[in-house]
Amino acid sequence: MQFITFIAFTLLVALISFIKTRKTDENSSDGYFLGGRSLTGVVIAGSLLLTNLSTEQIVGLNGAAFKEGILVMAWETLAAIAMVITAVFLLPRYLKGGITTVPQFLENRYDKVTKTITSALFLSGYVVVLLPIVLYSGALAINTMFDIPELLGVSSNTALWITVWGIGIIGSIYAIFGGLKAVAVSDTINAVGLLIGGLLIPFFGLLMVGDGSITEGLSILMRDNPEKFKSLGGPKSSIPVGTIFTGMMLVQLFYWGTNQAIIQRAFGAKNLKEGQKGLLLASFIKILGPLIVVLPGIIAFHLFGNTLDNPDQAYPMLVTKVLPTALVGFFAAVLFGAILSSFNSALNSSVTLFGIDIYKSHIKKNATEKETVKAGKLFGLLLAILSMCIAPLIANAPDGLFGYLQEVNGCYSIPILTIIVVGYLTKYVPAIAAKIAIISGVVLYSISQFILKPYVFGEDNYPHYLHVMAILFVLNIIIMLVIGKFKPRAEPYEQVYTHQVDITPWKHLKKVGIAVFLIVLGIYIYFI
Repeated sequence: MQFITFIAFTLLVALISFIKTRKTDENSSDGYFLGGRSLTGVVIAGSLLLTNLSTEQIVGLNGAAFKEGILVMAWETLAAIAMVITAVFLLPRYLKGGITTVPQFLENRYDKVTKTITSALFLSGYVVVLLPIVLYSGALAINTMFDIPELLGVSSNTALWITVWGIGIIGSIYAIFGGLKAVAVSDTINAVGLLIGGLLIPFFGLLMVGDGSITEGLSILMRDNPEKFKSLGGPKSSIPVGTIFTGMMLVQLFYWGTNQAIIQRAFGAKNLKEGQKGLLLASFIKILGPLIVVLPGIIAFHLFGNTLDNPDQAYPMLVTKVLPTALVGFFAAVLFGAILSSFNSALNSSVTLFGIDIYKSHIKKNATEKETVKAGKLFGLLLAILSMCIAPLIANAPDGLFGYLQEVNGCYSIPILTIIVVGYLTKYVPAIAAKIAIISGVVLYSISQFILKPYVFGEDNYPHYLHVMAILFVLNIIIMLVIGKFKPRAEPYEQVYTHQVDITPWKHLKKVGIAVFLIVLGIYIYFI
């Protein structure tokens, strides 16, 4: 019964996505890469949230909450503020320039070499880290929920390979052959399912804690575990309070404002109003994120105490313990949708980056739009196969791989954010400044975290990696401004309005943005 429910919901999502996208022109760049620039606010919001939320985050953050409490909610609640900043500052500029990829702006602002370096950094991050980890963690979750090894009568390793390839093939069909609109539509449907399914876990968990009463369950949880309800972390926690004002906001701004896999949904908006509505709607829902990715971890701590060897076991064990058997198939299908979303969104963005920024720019400059899309699809197919081959091998990697994901991403996130911010806020900083900043950012961060921290100063005596990100962000901005002072561009940069979409801002933008900021601030004050 569980398996039938799982298959039925998954096929329903695929059918609706096919019906909704069959009239989209997939042979044009806008049609394939940006859904024909036709996405509305609700679709954008749903796709943003599902692209972000996947198994490694649901399991990982709840594991962190099991260990440290609600202070890890910073990864969710502060994202809302970053989305507001993106809606107010970055999105109007993106849509004014009519760009398809973030590196396209860098070519217009600096030069083609800067664009290519940035695209290569994005692609390396997707290929080496993001895609294989999403596949591996997703396959692990599905294997555990359905006990695939026993179901198929194979070893755990063989089951892992089978599930990885199953997820990869289905995700590739969405991303490569359906384009952005298929990804966005399927994401929107799965977003509703994930919100419902994700909220069911704390719902049934609190009922169990409160012996049939949710309010009593919450009271007991807060009374018996007061240390888990402190929003500000100490110096030895994973998120010391000071990092909220330094690297944390920079990471959030990079992720929600410049990461191609995320912001591409907003690039596909039918106009600026819809794009801003989508970002702000997503920011409101993101504030509720801790109910799905933090609260269950605390409930698990209350129920299981310190009996778990690995905190990442907290969420799967809680699902098994509190969720009625009849709902397991539905929840697994929703979780499967979240896995697919993160995989196919990153893959679709990789296809876009390769087709627009590498193939058409360097391999075949006179390529037609149809040829560009075809080349992107072939590259995506190769990328998917490589990811599916690499993912099962992660099982043999050293412990702590997922814990270092955010830290490793700093190698390219802060340098890219630096040159984009300086590019929009200045007119005379030249291309050479961007090249130096992006290369120095990657090199200095790598030396800092992977040489100085472990081998010179030691883990306990070194600044938190989020502080290091903030220091390098400021340093690279200074480097760029100094170069701009002594070797400025011959002509000031002026952004040209391409008129591809209407860029009239949403009239309620400021009011809603301020409301989001005040709600986040209120949450932190309440849980001090």
